[in-house]
Amino acid sequence: MTTKPLINYFEKFIPLNEEEKLIIEDIFKERKIKRKQFILQEGDICNQNTFIIEGCFRSYTVDDKGKEHNLQFAVENWWVGDIGSFHSEKPSKLNIEAIENSIILQCKKEDQIKLFVNYPKFDRIFRVLAENAIVSMQNRILQNISSTAEERYLDFVERFPHFFNRISNVQIASYLGVTPEFLSAIRKKIVES
Repeated sequence: MTTKPLINYFEKFIPLNEEEKLIIEDIFKERKIKRKQFILQEGDICNQNTFIIEGCFRSYTVDDKGKEHNLQFAVENWWVGDIGSFHSEKPSKLNIEAIENSIILQCKKEDQIKLFVNYPKFDRIFRVLAENAIVSMQNRILQNISSTAEERYLDFVERFPHFFNRISNVQIASYLGVTPEFLSAIRKKIVES
């Protein structure tokens, strides 16, 4: 099983002892996911926390007119899921789809709760992860309400240069809240300046 990247990830926060490493191997299950395969679809309950070992995913919703709105992209050493559905056990409004063939590790909610209760280090680690996610979400909301599309694009390029060969321009445009044509115009303007 490929839990070594996850163990290394956790140890960036707090060193783990052998028992803690073994419990990771026990409760996180490896899955191979094909490109365009879903790990969550709208209406399903998100009952697994997902860590990406290899590959790329997108989290998105579809509005009443059938337009997709990308909320998140996630690659190696990132987590992806619907935290609202995971905690409330209510149907998700999100779809999570593999953009590439991927390898993931998943942990069921009940196993994660046991992990927190029996191994407090993980409770602390996941609290920090949740806090980081909230900060990131706040920054994205502030940027969306106070920045131009060009500023949002430049920020995306700076923060996520590794996404460009993995994610289509249509998906990037959706994430930034612009049309693909508008994104092309922004990119052309930047290249010419």
